[in-house]
Amino acid sequence: MSEKILEQRSRRRDDLDLHDLRRDVKVSSASNLSYEVDQERRKVEAAYLIPEVDNFVDASEIKKIMRRIKLWLESGYPVHLVGPTGCGKSSLAMYVAKKIGRPVVWINGDESITTTDLVGGYSQVETETLRDKYVHNVFKSRDILKADWVDNPLTLACKYGYTLIYNEFSRTKPAANNVLLSVFEEGILELPTKFGEERYVKVHPEFKAILTSNPIEYAGVYRPQDALLDRMVGIYMGYYNFDVELQIVKKHTGASLEDATRIVSIVRSLREKLPDAQKPGTRACIMIAQGLRNLNGHGEIRLEDLCTDVLGTKTSTPAELENMRRLVEESLAELS
Repeated sequence: MSEKILEQRSRRRDDLDLHDLRRDVKVSSASNLSYEVDQERRKVEAAYLIPEVDNFVDASEIKKIMRRIKLWLESGYPVHLVGPTGCGKSSLAMYVAKKIGRPVVWINGDESITTTDLVGGYSQVETETLRDKYVHNVFKSRDILKADWVDNPLTLACKYGYTLIYNEFSRTKPAANNVLLSVFEEGILELPTKFGEERYVKVHPEFKAILTSNPIEYAGVYRPQDALLDRMVGIYMGYYNFDVELQIVKKHTGASLEDATRIVSIVRSLREKLPDAQKPGTRACIMIAQGLRNLNGHGEIRLEDLCTDVLGTKTSTPAELENMRRLVEESLAELS
């Protein structure tokens, strides 16, 4: 009888030890999980946070647009910047986002983007085996399917109140952007592939969104859904005036006033002669000026050759390229 009592006491002691062990493991696992989630969040943030904006020109013309963007963002509406390639939409979006003072995440749209690329998904599935010792030499074994969810930029921004920049928004197929409807209207983000209660994320009150797009006549651009356009404010941008473009080129490249003036004049002259989708932007001015500044040591290269190299990227046939060269030479002759 005493041996049975001792055996029962020993078994109860083992059960108590196992209970304490499970409790400690549970606490430890929760702590480790929290640490892993935090580390994963930091890793994803590092991949999507945008760099600092350098060489930004704070001209009065730019300030007017900035004030409008900030007004609508503070009023709780996403802002959609629409304008031609190279007119400064992305730089302005990044600058305004940084001025808001919250972390900024970035999405670059294209036709391969899916809803998963925006919100996130399960990155891997692991199998774990758990063994509990209830009775001496008897084991209970069960497999646990573990799926790790990783947040992508839209989810990060909605959860933590970041500012989202969705660059080239209209180059993403409209179906992938349907997830934005409830974000902009009801303040709820739905994660379509996630399980359980965590499928729905309440949008943080500090969340803001700036989207940029080319006009619809550009190649590779999709018309966004009217329902989505109704939920945002559209600000249409053109090219800056001559003086602002001159300041931008000088600040970005360190070009002399004479060189910057010639380059900006050539590019602006070509804008008047080319169709909308082929008009060169301020970015083209910066590239030509940078090439001219680095010309030393690269032989005898003419300014018209530099202009043709940069501006000819939008041509698709030898005849179009030759026409671009002719237009460049005409513009140079007009300046003489």
